[in-house]
Amino acid sequence: MNKAYNFRLYPTKEQEVLFAKTFGCVRFVYNKMLEERIELYERFKDDVAELKKHKTPTPAKYKAQFVWLKEIDSLALANAQINLQTAYNNFFRDKSVGFPKFKAKHRDKNSYTTNNVNNNVRIEDSKLKLPKLGLITMKQHREITSHQSIKSCTISKSPTGKYFVSILVEFFQQVPPISPKKENVVGLDFDMKNLYTDSQCIRADYPRFYRRALEKLAREQRKLSNCVKGSNNRRKQKLKVAKVHEEVVNRRKYFLHKKSRELVNSYDAVIIEDLNMKAMGQRLNFGKSVSDNAWGMFTIFLKYKLENEGKLLIRVDQWFPSSKTCHYCGNLNKDLQLSDREWTCQSCGCIIDRDYNAAKNIRDEGLRLLGLIA
Repeated sequence: MNKAYNFRLYPTKEQEVLFAKTFGCVRFVYNKMLEERIELYERFKDDVAELKKHKTPTPAKYKAQFVWLKEIDSLALANAQINLQTAYNNFFRDKSVGFPKFKAKHRDKNSYTTNNVNNNVRIEDSKLKLPKLGLITMKQHREITSHQSIKSCTISKSPTGKYFVSILVEFFQQVPPISPKKENVVGLDFDMKNLYTDSQCIRADYPRFYRRALEKLAREQRKLSNCVKGSNNRRKQKLKVAKVHEEVVNRRKYFLHKKSRELVNSYDAVIIEDLNMKAMGQRLNFGKSVSDNAWGMFTIFLKYKLENEGKLLIRVDQWFPSSKTCHYCGNLNKDLQLSDREWTCQSCGCIIDRDYNAAKNIRDEGLRLLGLIA
């Protein structure tokens, strides 16, 4: 199994300079390789077979001309080549993904990845040893045990100037699967306002952190728009805007981690709908609300926490009529609108809460997929 640990780094001034050089060199090599690939693509775009015959450029090609590339970790440049190849393959697999774009200093994330070769990446006394950088002070709040071997590290710098490392480890862990019992299965229905409503009629009561920060964010962004480009005041104000965004992200992640942990501790299996959140945000004009809820992030947290304990996350087809079907009699209300939060079944006369009813139906469909009910 693979698992990633995220830690805060506290580099010295000299290490910060080398980090900045590495970010810049990785970006530079990526753009140079992409430039050559674009030239090849323009020459042979009508003949894919001929295009694939040509050798792709490598970072080593540029080191003779640009000697300063030798100052940084060579594996960081090698991973830039791998990332470009992945983006290139994705384009040919699905043209709607779009052709790889050039990286920009002030637009793209400052990060690079290095691999552990001959134990050149290791942890010593809660400090991280990295190639070319030596030991870096690290806030290690999770233990990496001896049976977990470090595969790679991704170092990143946040817009607020903080440094983080994501350490990918590989280990063998055989978790016995748990056979879920009917009473220990819960269904979750996505709720735009509360994040989710479960089949016990319990709502997550999501605080909507982004909406709450909108007024403060708008005030800081207005100040930023009035600053002169390139000035120190603009740089300082840009940092203030980034801190507001960072605060929203941290609060959201804390809430989602807490709620996902509560569900994992309480149930053997969690049933959700396989929703396309990107399409929902675009087609229903709920972009801000969908992004604020971060349902995709929540399901990722839920999935890996359940898997670590041998439990199950079951996805029900997105076209399953969970909201339109009466849970009590099975009648289908084809005229149900998105604005109808409560409706009365024409068959049995029950007054139905839309989200609670959907969560019950999702749970039953999940139990059917698990073979616990007919």
